[in-house]
Amino acid sequence: MIFLTALPLFWIMISASRGGHWSAWMPSSISAFEGTCVSIPCRFDFPDELRPAVVHGVWYFNSPYPKNYPPVVFKSRTQVVHESFQGRSRLLGDLGLRNCTLLLSTLSPELGGKYYFRGDLGGYNQYTFSEHSVLDVINTPNIVVPPEVVAGKEVEVSCMVPDNCPELRPELSWLGHEELGEPTVLGRLREDEGTWVQVSLLHFVPTREANGHRLGCQAAFPNTTLQFEGYASLDVKYPPVIVEMNSSVEAIEGSHVSLLCGADSNPPPLLTWMRDGTVLREAVAESLYLELEEVTPGEDGIYACLAENAYGQDNRTVELSVMYAPWKPTVNGTVVAVEGETVSILCSTQSNPDPILTIFKEKQILATVIYESQLQLELPAVTPEDDGEYWCVAENQYGQRATAFNLSVEFAPMILLESHCAAARDTVQCLCVVKSNPEPSVAFELPSRNVTVNETEREFVYSERSGLLLTSILTLRGQVQAPPRVICTSRNLYGTKSLELPFQGAHRLMWAKIGPVGAVVAFAILIAIVCYITQTRRKKNVTESPSFSAGDNPHVLYSTDFRISGAPEKYESERRLGSERRLLGLRGEPPELDLSYSHSDLGKRPTKDSYTLTEELAEYAEIRVK
Repeated sequence: MIFLTALPLFWIMISASRGGHWSAWMPSSISAFEGTCVSIPCRFDFPDELRPAVVHGVWYFNSPYPKNYPPVVFKSRTQVVHESFQGRSRLLGDLGLRNCTLLLSTLSPELGGKYYFRGDLGGYNQYTFSEHSVLDVINTPNIVVPPEVVAGKEVEVSCMVPDNCPELRPELSWLGHEELGEPTVLGRLREDEGTWVQVSLLHFVPTREANGHRLGCQAAFPNTTLQFEGYASLDVKYPPVIVEMNSSVEAIEGSHVSLLCGADSNPPPLLTWMRDGTVLREAVAESLYLELEEVTPGEDGIYACLAENAYGQDNRTVELSVMYAPWKPTVNGTVVAVEGETVSILCSTQSNPDPILTIFKEKQILATVIYESQLQLELPAVTPEDDGEYWCVAENQYGQRATAFNLSVEFAPMILLESHCAAARDTVQCLCVVKSNPEPSVAFELPSRNVTVNETEREFVYSERSGLLLTSILTLRGQVQAPPRVICTSRNLYGTKSLELPFQGAHRLMWAKIGPVGAVVAFAILIAIVCYITQTRRKKNVTESPSFSAGDNPHVLYSTDFRISGAPEKYESERRLGSERRLLGLRGEPPELDLSYSHSDLGKRPTKDSYTLTEELAEYAEIRVK
């Protein structure tokens, strides 16, 4: 299709006047539908002084020079024309009036080309004009669409067809315009070069859906079968609209995530993936993927897709939720407190989804929250029992993490009830068990002896700490007449506590009062009594049994029949003392303190000889028992 535009060449009607010259005027281009006709308007002029009697003319096809033997379209002298134009060409103008208008009928495509006119005034007065007209034989209407059609803005589309055949007039109609608007027919218009066109206009406001719409125009000639159609596709420009995008995405930490953004626009948009204002990927395309390999919690958040072109922009967001196990909980709060104070401990973590947070102490749940990232433990008035190790545990369906923390409660010393004194032979041990925080100092006071011993004197006092318990043992060495008074005093920066230690098993001091010699003598008397009873029983058995002979076996007397008074208590005392030492976890023998007797008691102390005598009596008693 050829769009007939106006050219800055005007066809000027020249009247005869003195001083004329050889010249011609005709449209530079003209068009007509195949099978119709076309009238090529033409005017020419020549010098006035020639004054020919008869004016002739010749139309040539595609060449102005006779020597090239171009096809003759029309010749006024002989009416001899090229076979292609026989019966198709005739002169409409009057050459005498300098009008050389040519009519061509039954147009076919091969007739399209350049047409030249040659004036023949006789003799040598012949002239071929360089001016010529180009004929375009068409078979489709020309639909003129504005160079830019924008959605939402009214446009005008025209259908133009040539109307240069005086014998046939075209009628125009629109095809496929129902969804766009009603057409307006303007009618026949004359162009600047003297040619004619039929024009029909269509006004409408396009939408993005009209992009690519096929719009047609039909030119029909009444009373003929001639009918021509032309089509044009609308190129509607419109801003982007994001039409495809992920909804909210959930992904497990370490997995692969693919985010898609697709937009509809004309021209194609520039798609950009962004997060927190940072461009992650961009391209001019209808769709764009953002690939995330092995996602981490740090990639959790809002992702935005921006689509833009010269006519506007659109944007949408998608939330990526990275699911992961709780992080190791952190504890921010008081870790050291004084008894009676209020303690607030905050345990926090991070996970997705939010975890179940629990605070334990010795497998006992103290506080818990569900689907929260923080848990606060309030202890309104802490006691020593609150001291110890705590655990904050965070868990969700993806894992569990825990953090241990210690609460240290500081308080004044407390002397526990198991503190006491006990005697074994010539040894008295005093046990003082103190619970406190911070670690206290411990001292033993013997008021009757006016003696005070503290734990710094390690040759007399043995101390060992386990957790909040401090155990101190004082060992007294030597014979005493009565249970000694022992006072245990413990102190730290929060206070002082004293307790007179009770004496357990005071009757066990009997052996210490009697002394070693007295004990051996009593033991020997007991053996003698046992022997006497045995001999009496033998004599009685002999008297009652006349058949008794020296060869018979005597009655067996077991050692269990001889129970020495006081001995079991002595062994039991030693056993209990050993058990106490093992329970306290003492290593080795505790140091001993040998408290000197007063001068009045020196004569009562056993001598070396008395100890030797005691050993001999014990040996004798053992032989007699056997």
